[in-house]
Amino acid sequence: MPEVDEKQPASTDSTTATACEDAPARPTDPGPLWGVGERRMRFDALGRVRGTIKYVGDEPVATDTAHVAICRSTRPHAVITRINTDAAAAVDGVIAVVTGRDLFAEYGERLYTGPAFADQPALAVDKVRHVGEPVAAVLAHDEPTARAAADLVHVEYEDLDAVYDIDAALEGTGFVHAELRPSSVFADLAHLSGVRDTNVNYEYRQIKGDAAKARAQAATTVEATTWAPPTHHVTIELPVTTAWVDSGRLEILTTTQTPSYVRQTASDLLGLPLARVRVRTRALGGGFGAKMYDRLEPLAAALAWKLQRRVRIATTREEAFLLTTRHGAQVVGSLSADSDGNLVASTADVRYDTGAFADVGPRIAAKSGMVVPGPYRIENVGVRSRCIYTNKVSAGPFRGFGVPQVTWSHETLIDELAHELGEDPYRFRKRHLLREGDIATMGTKMHSADFVSCLDAVAEAIEWDAPTPADDGPIRYGKGIAVGMKAVLTPTVANATLNFNQDGSATLLISTVEMGQGADTIMAQVAAEVLRIDSTLIHVVQADTDATPYDTITAGSRSTYHTGNAVRLVAERMRDRLIEITAEQTGASPEVISLTSRGISIDGQLTMTLPELVHRTFGARGATLTTTSNFNSWWHPYDKATGLSEKVTEHWFASAVAVRIGVDTRTGRIRTQHLAVAADVGKALNPTLVEQQLTGAAVMGIGHALFDQLVFDHGQMINATLLDYQLPSMRDMPEKMTPIVVEAPHRDGPFGAKGVGESGILGVAPAYANALRDACGIRLTRLPLTPESVLAGIEENAR
Repeated sequence: MPEVDEKQPASTDSTTATACEDAPARPTDPGPLWGVGERRMRFDALGRVRGTIKYVGDEPVATDTAHVAICRSTRPHAVITRINTDAAAAVDGVIAVVTGRDLFAEYGERLYTGPAFADQPALAVDKVRHVGEPVAAVLAHDEPTARAAADLVHVEYEDLDAVYDIDAALEGTGFVHAELRPSSVFADLAHLSGVRDTNVNYEYRQIKGDAAKARAQAATTVEATTWAPPTHHVTIELPVTTAWVDSGRLEILTTTQTPSYVRQTASDLLGLPLARVRVRTRALGGGFGAKMYDRLEPLAAALAWKLQRRVRIATTREEAFLLTTRHGAQVVGSLSADSDGNLVASTADVRYDTGAFADVGPRIAAKSGMVVPGPYRIENVGVRSRCIYTNKVSAGPFRGFGVPQVTWSHETLIDELAHELGEDPYRFRKRHLLREGDIATMGTKMHSADFVSCLDAVAEAIEWDAPTPADDGPIRYGKGIAVGMKAVLTPTVANATLNFNQDGSATLLISTVEMGQGADTIMAQVAAEVLRIDSTLIHVVQADTDATPYDTITAGSRSTYHTGNAVRLVAERMRDRLIEITAEQTGASPEVISLTSRGISIDGQLTMTLPELVHRTFGARGATLTTTSNFNSWWHPYDKATGLSEKVTEHWFASAVAVRIGVDTRTGRIRTQHLAVAADVGKALNPTLVEQQLTGAAVMGIGHALFDQLVFDHGQMINATLLDYQLPSMRDMPEKMTPIVVEAPHRDGPFGAKGVGESGILGVAPAYANALRDACGIRLTRLPLTPESVLAGIEENAR
């Protein structure tokens, strides 16, 4: 096990929140146990470790369930000329065999779903667009029978020209889709409706000043073409969905991060009012973006409604690889400086491979495209970021939402520029980093994004200025550093409902999905801080669209800020209601009434406990008070021509990573001596969970830096098993790991807080590559940094 050093930077006014205007004063009140800022263990920690938590797949399977197995395409791009289902239908125990044409006859164009474009059918209709696309569904009384029968479905194809990579896609010799069909989810894409003869489904441009002129006049320019390959999320829990019809209503129990979205999609697909669709989930065994938007749910909904029976779709590990991936991304970038070392120009051509279906790729192209220049002061910028169809498995959201791929580019460029200028990479970055109040390249003023403190903290943690050890035989040592910058998903909506029980406990209803990040725990802490009660007395209800209110999405590290604000507001409404009731019962002025950890206080004197107050109000045990609230974030949509906006996001994530490594020049193997990761979280609502998030994200980043990649051969994924897909093991962990919490309070955050889930992954890969550059003098620009690529770089450098 690596040594974990829970290091905290020295407290300064700029980095540490010492108080928050929203926090109630408590000069004599010690405050609630496990409130904001307390290191409370996740409420479900023991259950997850002991395996006693019930996940969706653990739900008992009803005897009338039809198990679904899927026949998948063996072609990357082809017309379906015939599907013979006779042999499959004849298998004893098979209930039905359904094709895409069957579903299209039932639902028409509504069968095509997707958050950005309505381009993904639940089952392929007439045409397949990637190897592994669902073609037919076999329903049987048990899963083995369904899978055996699915193997008997015979599909005949007429092959079409396939587009295997972004270069071929941009050449335009073949098109994955005949035309673009924007969905109703993102209204700003409507203008693309009907566009034909293109594989580029979205393009974002950022233009500031004159980058070409500034580059031409610059004293020094560095260039790099970086590649970050597609990767897989590898959640421990596999996706599973059960759907059934109950009294004319569709019910879905599923592994999703987006229950509100799934409800709307099923409603649109089946033509049902929202009130006749219910979506539930349980705690997820990991998500990272793999369980968002359209996965198994449209097919399950379509089958359940068509056949009017309970259906269950459970994936194998190999099938999970075919549901979604991270976007492979190529960035052709440059960075220029004048004779004084000032950054004067940044250019980038970003190309995201979104696979056969757009998913949320257009949003990724824009949200990541806006930060391609990085968190630096640069006057002239020219960015082009495109989302491109290819005939491969669809790519979607992945921890970081496309930003790790562009961080890989800008941190490679600035590191190389520092070396070209003979400057220290750490101090060169610090000189150019954005500060509070600066205007970033996309036109938004910076607030609560303390890049400098993050950078300083990781440099100090790994002792940046300490001498690098001399070569130890074939082992060479080096250090590297990188900074990450990401916007939070904006605009979005969060709602909360709070039931305060007569016994002094409370029930909080939100649709944020608990997937290991500890959301239920910190939301209870936020409410407890306002109500001055023990947070262990607050139960958070799992997402259920019949009970929990609307929430846009559990992704993009948005929940702490957005849902946290909704929870703070609903708790404040409850606090005000309790004070109002007390005033009505006692005749005291509300101004002298307050809640304390012991109960109701009037003029500083304890008057009654909260259970006593509620009991006196209703005269009955078990009574409840209810309040509701919502929180909406807002933005100024960026200008279509320039990509600039005065407020493109509600808040920023700022982070930094530094590593010390040893490189074995005989094998190319990289060993990590020390990794430090820091993030500005605004306010750590629960420091332990923040440190765990930073550590977990960094470990995932190590995978992307050194191991993770999906390999395709003519559209066929060839390493889609855990025997072939390489992941870091415990033996690959750093000898020492230091998560560092930086706090620059956000004026609108709940108690100053922002999110943290993605911050720790952003700069990991470039920090390793920069350390490799320091150790061996080689600059690798393709991920992952495998032993083979390291050895090839060393050999080429020696020529």
